[in-house]
Amino acid sequence: MPVKKIINDPKRVVDESAAGFGLAHADLVRVEMDPIYVVRADAPVAGKVGIVSGGGSGHEPLHAGYVGFGMLDAAVPGAVFTSPTPDPILAATKAVDGGAGVLHIVKNYTGDVLNFETAADLASADGITVRAVVTNDDVAVKDSLYTAGRRGVAGTVLVEKIAGAAAERGDSLDEVAEIAERVNANARSMGLALTPCIVPHAGEPSFVLAEDEIEIGIGIHGEPGRERIKLEPADRLVDRLIEPILEDLPYSEGDRTLLFVNGMGGTPLVELYLAYRRAAEVLEERGVVIARSLVGNYITSLEMQGMSLTLLKLDEEMIELWDAPVHTAALRWGR
Repeated sequence: MPVKKIINDPKRVVDESAAGFGLAHADLVRVEMDPIYVVRADAPVAGKVGIVSGGGSGHEPLHAGYVGFGMLDAAVPGAVFTSPTPDPILAATKAVDGGAGVLHIVKNYTGDVLNFETAADLASADGITVRAVVTNDDVAVKDSLYTAGRRGVAGTVLVEKIAGAAAERGDSLDEVAEIAERVNANARSMGLALTPCIVPHAGEPSFVLAEDEIEIGIGIHGEPGRERIKLEPADRLVDRLIEPILEDLPYSEGDRTLLFVNGMGGTPLVELYLAYRRAAEVLEERGVVIARSLVGNYITSLEMQGMSLTLLKLDEEMIELWDAPVHTAALRWGR
């Protein structure tokens, strides 16, 4: 049976989608096509640290959806589930350089890390100071298909928001990098999939699950997780995700957290809020305080049905920066 997707040429999906994104959000961003990157409409902002992220497409709204005031200055989309090459990363880095240096926020996948490193070296040769923070918040597996060490997943959204707010208020490059590292160090995530996803140019599912099976601990590219189990009630599934998170980063009674329930692209909000309810119950039983929350499809895996839970242990500065104004296509408040 042919794959049903709203596409033209599978090889042009990213270019055509990026062009549409630029048209839809022309007040916030401009889209450069050769090489391809999405940049803040007012970039570069003089005297402000520039923040660039990116990676394979298919995780929308990550990363282009977070370009704008209070978050990213540029996002570099690769092909679906494929790292962008150094050229567009370098072009984006130059485009956002306002004289205060540039921070690269990189998810921990081998291709992303190598290509951002190469671009940073090239930018340094051009006189731009670049720091990089690599996100690795996934507790599910240590090494996987695309990584050495832990994968960078939904915690990346929180790093981008909080570091973006720090840059927007005028922090130095070292200060912005430090807070990004601090958020990453205090964020833990784990996800599950009910269905695989279909990469447009591949035309077939990324893995196969039986009708009654789910995959616990998946990555955001449909990489295998910790284990494959029979489908269980939602509360039990939430427990399977939140217990490893709570074990991985010791929490004490009274700790303030941000609870982030993220959809993988094909899961309705009614199910995500149902899951949030159980996660909140578990945290309340432990005396862990939910000070902030986020629920929705913010870092996805195409049309995969599934979800991830992220818990970020907050301090006063993180709360202040989370609450700071943001105005992007996918996240906006306070402005």
